Amino acid sequence: MKLFKIVLIVLFFLVNLGFAQPSLAGKKLTENPDYIEVTQTLDSVLKQQQEEGITPENVQKIADLRFQKYILETGKKGGQCRNETDKTLVVYGRKSKKSKSTFDNSLYFLPSGQETDNDWDCDGVYLPTDVKVAGIDPLEPAEGQEPRGALAYKIVDGTRLVATTNPETSQIEFNVPPAKVFQAGDETNWFIPDTLQALLDQGTTNAPIDD
Repeated sequence: MKLFKIVLIVLFFLVNLGFAQPSLAGKKLTENPDYIEVTQTLDSVLKQQQEEGITPENVQKIADLRFQKYILETGKKGGQCRNETDKTLVVYGRKSKKSKSTFDNSLYFLPSGQETDNDWDCDGVYLPTDVKVAGIDPLEPAEGQEPRGALAYKIVDGTRLVATTNPETSQIEFNVPPAKVFQAGDETNWFIPDTLQALLDQGTTNAPIDD
């Protein structure tokens, strides 16, 4: 299954490379925090592979990082998120000018069948404890395994993320791998509430929708 995912990502990358027009002009990629982090991490993993040899984990990591770098170099300025699940998603996006929050972004509701406005930067998706995600949550948790905490599924600038529901497993599936997955307590300035009440207490509103 891992090998299939790697091949799928590589094929998707090659197909898009043939059709997408590079949009490097006017972009200060060297000043983009996402681009800096992806490039440095990719260099580090490639060096590690040279020293330790090829492993399935390294191959997957390199494929994901090269894909993210490609998105940053050819995609639009901001991210865009589309909800094709049958439930409302909670996504991360830029704060309103009136926000007094000290976090880097804010949380917004994205109704089923809707897509965030293409002029609005969607940073990722909030994943509460009761939402099961393919690639993150096992179909059959081990006996006695503690449920995971809430997570933040980050995407890089330029990503066009689509969330769907697998009808057989009921898990949410994303069309692109995450740039990172955060949980509460990690070194990030993203708000990752532990409970629904904590989320509602923040005063979450609907995300701007693409008409």
